Amino acid sequence: MLKNIMYVTVYVTDQDRALGFYVDGLGLEKRIDHPGPDGRFLTVAVPGSALEIVLWPHPASAGLAAGWQPGAGVPGPVFLEFDDLRADFELLRERGVTFDQPEPEDYGFGIRIEAVDPDGNRIALRQRAAWQVDGKA
Repeated sequence: MLKNIMYVTVYVTDQDRALGFYVDGLGLEKRIDHPGPDGRFLTVAVPGSALEIVLWPHPASAGLAAGWQPGAGVPGPVFLEFDDLRADFELLRERGVTFDQPEPEDYGFGIRIEAVDPDGNRIALRQRAAWQVDGKA
């Protein structure tokens, strides 16, 4: 029986550069860094989370949706949830994280903005609306 989602993959052109972005920029932790016959298996995760992101080598733009344009409303392949996205946005910006918009925006399900990693992969940053957290519609 299915019990968990283990990994999602984000394709990167430079694993060390990507590791710096996801750990030093976004605040994830490095979990696995293992050289293998198929290449370096490198994962990062939110501290305490079972789900890990595989940073897998691939040509530039592999993770981008066809026809992608900054701010085009296309979410990233990974969604990271924040308790206070507006406050964390300032911290992330100070760490050098690049975003597709100047500020997070309110939308029907909470607050959102897309970060952009060094390879152009969009990482969706979200804060749930209060009604989603407390269960009141």
